[in-house]
Amino acid sequence: MKNDADEIEELEQRLKEGNLPDVAMKAAEKELKRLRKMPPVHPEHAMIRNYLELMAELPWSRASRDHLDIAKARQQLDADHYGLAKTKKRVLEYLAVRKLKSSLRGPILCLVGPPGVGKTSVARSIATSIGRQFHRISLGGVSDEADIRGHRRTYIGSMPGRVISGVRAAGVNNPVFLLDEVDKMTTATIRGDPAAALLEVLDSEQNHTFTDHYLTVPFDLSQVLFVATANTTASIPSALKDRMEVIRISGYNVDEKVRIAEGHLIPKQLKEHGIGQGHLVLPSSTVTTMVSHYTREAGVRSLERKIGAVCRAVALQLAEGKPVAAAVPPPAATKTVGEPSSYASPGKGSRHSGPGMSVVDSAVGNTALASVQPSSSPSIDEGATQPLVVTADMLEDLLGPWEYERNLKEQLVVPGVAMGLAWTMHGGELLFVEAIGMPGTGNISVTGNLGDVMKESAKLAISWIRAHADLYEIPARGDAKDLIGERDIHIHFPAGGIGKDGPSAGITILMTLLSLFSSFEHCWSFPPIIPRSLCSLGYGHDRRDCPARQSATSWWHQGEGSGCSHGWSPPRHLARAEQEGCT
Repeated sequence: MKNDADEIEELEQRLKEGNLPDVAMKAAEKELKRLRKMPPVHPEHAMIRNYLELMAELPWSRASRDHLDIAKARQQLDADHYGLAKTKKRVLEYLAVRKLKSSLRGPILCLVGPPGVGKTSVARSIATSIGRQFHRISLGGVSDEADIRGHRRTYIGSMPGRVISGVRAAGVNNPVFLLDEVDKMTTATIRGDPAAALLEVLDSEQNHTFTDHYLTVPFDLSQVLFVATANTTASIPSALKDRMEVIRISGYNVDEKVRIAEGHLIPKQLKEHGIGQGHLVLPSSTVTTMVSHYTREAGVRSLERKIGAVCRAVALQLAEGKPVAAAVPPPAATKTVGEPSSYASPGKGSRHSGPGMSVVDSAVGNTALASVQPSSSPSIDEGATQPLVVTADMLEDLLGPWEYERNLKEQLVVPGVAMGLAWTMHGGELLFVEAIGMPGTGNISVTGNLGDVMKESAKLAISWIRAHADLYEIPARGDAKDLIGERDIHIHFPAGGIGKDGPSAGITILMTLLSLFSSFEHCWSFPPIIPRSLCSLGYGHDRRDCPARQSATSWWHQGEGSGCSHGWSPPRHLARAEQEGCT
């Protein structure tokens, strides 16, 4: 058994082999001298020893070797996530410059998008593609500055911050470091501001001398590739947001979700529930129904849970020996999922990959089903000659009635109703605006739990109609019949339990009022019934931090799934809409 002197000598040897910088080595030697003079029973003995062990274990000069083969890196990124062109391009650009200059500092990326779109898995894929260690810390709910910078060693039970602890766990000084949920930190508390503490960590001009309160000597973080994730940038302090390169990831449309389910989610759930790939088949038409009527999200988490519910229901029937409906898919309708060409198209497609499995095209949903009686002791792992085909009609028995009605355009059957597309942190949502007129004195009332900006948009819409009444042949002030001045207008936004605000609702309100006024006598220039295929994308002002500008794609995906085939947007924003695939 080693005595205390031998252990101190071993610790000193480890410090010498750690290739510490001069400043760190001087601090370590000073603490070693104190440790030699201090008896093991002294209260500070363990604290100094823990400090020196941290100094010896930190990768001051240990770095992993990057895989600078851009072709292989591109292949790895494409295999893990399809689409995400901006994110992949930025990583490949970093590798290209890194190949030319070895001392390049790591980029600081911030992936912003709704929950469930694959932000965390993208960061892991980046680490795999360039051959680096990966470490993740969750910042959701963090309210203490010491979580970032560490505790001072004057406190009992002090420890380094999460950043230094993460580098220590990674074992190299150039890992891919994921800062998850950076938008959910609690800022400006009595324990300090963790967002302000991150300013030094995420500043490429300062993080090469990052000083942890516990470590007390500078540590170089300039080679770390930081990747932060957030659902929205609205709650990120502007100073912190300025230090990151924001890359926005939009939600998935229906076709992408179906491809993700066929290529990744279905094989994963079958494996987790112990169902052989030859026992259960979910046709494309069934998955489409699950996406449209049982989920409402930008990502695919709820869809995965619904697929798991179907697997559990089928597993229960197989385990109990109950009769189940089955059909043998025709050979021409069967395709192998997992091959990129089978479920992903060039451009913007599925962002997940998975093992291959046999699925059936949507035409199989019309196959006549026969009742098959399993053996008295069914085995889910055994091969089956007839796979179980779950059609769209069977989902109500397995998952219950439809939870969402995506085809809401039937509401546009009366004058004074228009439909817009709204942006939320969870993706795009449909926004209906209803208006009704009654004899009065020209008063305007707006309801629906609205913010001040949207209330002002309603007033602006009325003022615009007054100013352009002649253009739409609407009798206004000065005419024998003043439709605007002699009527009270009530504008309502349904779903009053949900707060609404933003600068992009003005065009939708304007279309609602024009529809209302055009339904009255002597007004024929504007269609009283808004076309069912038309949605308005306001886009609002040109402010970069405006939430309504964050993702035209998420707006369009929601409207597209509800029957909207055309969108209206100011001409100056058409280029942006075309870039995001919304035309």
